[in-house]
Amino acid sequence: MAGSLTLALRTAQSGLLTNQEALNSVANNIANVNTPGYSRKVVNLQQNVVGGIGSGVEVAGITRKVDEGLLKSLRIESSTLNAFDARDPYYARLQDLFGTPEDNTSLSHIVAEFNNSVETLALNPANTLEQSEVMRKGEDVAMTLNNLSDSIQELRLQTDADIAQATVRITSLLDNIGTLNNELISGSAINVDVSDLRDSRDLAIDELSTLIDIRYYSRSDGDVVIFTESGRTLLDNTGATLNHPQSSAISATSSHSEGNISGIYVGATTTANDITNDIRDGKLKGLIDMRDSILPGLQSQLDEMAAQLSASVNLAHNSGAPHPGLQTATGTRTFIDGANQSIEFDGTSDTTIALMDSIGNQTATTTVRTLLGGNSGTIDTVASSMQTWLRNNGATGATVAVNADGKFAINMNTTTVNMVMRDETATADGSTAANATIKFDSNSAVPGVFEETVSGFSNFFGLNDFYVNNQGDEIHDTGILSSTYTLGSNTTLSFYNTVDTPAGAGMGTVNLTAGQTLDQMITAINDASVGVTASKVTDGSGFRLRLAESKGRDMVVTANNTFAADVGLKVAEVRSASTIAVRSDIVSTPGNISRGALQWDANKGAAGEYLMSAGDDTSIQALARALTATTQFDQAGGLTALNVNFTTYTTSIISFNSSAANNNQTGLDYQTSLTNSLQAKSDNFRGVNLDEEMTQLMIFEQAYGAAARIIASVQKMFDALEAVI
Repeated sequence: MAGSLTLALRTAQSGLLTNQEALNSVANNIANVNTPGYSRKVVNLQQNVVGGIGSGVEVAGITRKVDEGLLKSLRIESSTLNAFDARDPYYARLQDLFGTPEDNTSLSHIVAEFNNSVETLALNPANTLEQSEVMRKGEDVAMTLNNLSDSIQELRLQTDADIAQATVRITSLLDNIGTLNNELISGSAINVDVSDLRDSRDLAIDELSTLIDIRYYSRSDGDVVIFTESGRTLLDNTGATLNHPQSSAISATSSHSEGNISGIYVGATTTANDITNDIRDGKLKGLIDMRDSILPGLQSQLDEMAAQLSASVNLAHNSGAPHPGLQTATGTRTFIDGANQSIEFDGTSDTTIALMDSIGNQTATTTVRTLLGGNSGTIDTVASSMQTWLRNNGATGATVAVNADGKFAINMNTTTVNMVMRDETATADGSTAANATIKFDSNSAVPGVFEETVSGFSNFFGLNDFYVNNQGDEIHDTGILSSTYTLGSNTTLSFYNTVDTPAGAGMGTVNLTAGQTLDQMITAINDASVGVTASKVTDGSGFRLRLAESKGRDMVVTANNTFAADVGLKVAEVRSASTIAVRSDIVSTPGNISRGALQWDANKGAAGEYLMSAGDDTSIQALARALTATTQFDQAGGLTALNVNFTTYTTSIISFNSSAANNNQTGLDYQTSLTNSLQAKSDNFRGVNLDEEMTQLMIFEQAYGAAARIIASVQKMFDALEAVI
């Protein structure tokens, strides 16, 4: 009898303790009904059997109500959402910077104002106020391009700082998840409830998925292994340490591919541990895209605009001169070896050099072909023959030479005569004015092979440029190449700089093999160790091959075939927008703007003479036409090649980037809706339902009360038994 009563007492006691634990779980559910990340806990009961006889009830375990498949999908979509979201504030700032084409501060409006000022000056070329206005409006264009470029690089620097912060947070989360893994394993081993630890770990994984694309799986002991979508392990027993050395400054030439922006490293700071290009989603992906693709693409568009604007304006400006001519002229082209680099006039074209008095009348004239004794000559020969002629014709102290900076410099050193140049179709005096075609042999390696063809003699040297920049020739870029580009034929590249000139052995050569991919070509150039760093720079949907002189010296790159022309290899336009400026002497003296051009009057003198007229508008009209004429713009930053005028191109830049911002917003809106929908489903499944919990509370409360009554009844029976004894 006592044994049966004891068993009944223990059975009732198990019911009391089990329902007490169940009530505690219900109370915990109710208390955390609004706690983020909390999942409803379910108490699983099972019959306790001892020796084949039922002996009450026990808690088999406490499980979480979580749909793991839904949770994985939610984390994947959340990662995509945060990539869009990371880009959104930067797009908003870009929209503020560029505005709309109708804004008075927009680039397109400022370019249009520059054109208006030029057209106004053309009506009265001698008007000093209008000359100053052209200078000022030209400066406005340059400064706007400078400021936009600076702002883009500042945004890139900010994204780089955000990337560094994100890597610190990822490392912290991985460390936290690793700690929770260890606690889960320890708790599970001694049958301690670890469901709340799993909730804490889920919260950390949720946040981690917003920062970087992750995939994961759980082992049988309860710990979780985390890796990126590309397969890089982030957590396996211990969490990896992510680090990104933040940049202190970023310029238009800075890129991760070139190595002047640090990577995102898992563990030691080595190339093998750089996962920057492996990250496919999350906030980090959005920031990387903005820093390495979107913002550089916009910079590329601005550089293309600045380069073409400079080229068109300078070609027109070099066709004329201020009245009555030039006293000094320093070119903008850099020569690394004037004794061996040479030019050749194409066809019958020639360039007249005339000396004018203070009112614009001719005092002496010759042509470049006449000075050279033919259609070609080295740069040094051009300089020495010009200097001799100037000194023999009234400018006795004139100097013409390639200066220490490698620029072709002319100084009359007298105020009695002024120099003017005019390209013509032939050598004879008074031949039709037309830009001469100048072919440039930059290395003299193969006689008769020219690496570049330029329109205009003065324009070739940059002797009378309106726009200048302070960038060197140390960086060369190709045009945009597709990701599937392969080299068409065997090619030998030769490299020269200001030290290793064409007169000597040069820097070295690199042999490239037909069929090589862009990456293989880069490896071949870098492995050759010729003092050139090759890299692949993202531009829009394609890539540019970039060649940089390792010590920052001016460089010449030539090929033994048509490779350079085929891929558009030339001195890089990168930095054009950030460095463009109106020539300093024009800023200080707007009267130095070219308005007129050298004219031929067949009725002057015995057989005709050249003259410069103060009221001539030939050059300024050419400049006005250049600003409104269609110009061929190359593909840049995702913007397709266009043949439009400058105002239209600037409008295209604004429209392109406005469209990109709208597309990002559309993606963000869609992804927000999708993620919220999945979040709602997950919350409904895992969340606490108060009505359901109150029902459970009543059930466990009744069971607890019944167990208590059983204990009371058994107690009475024990009392009765004791009284009988």
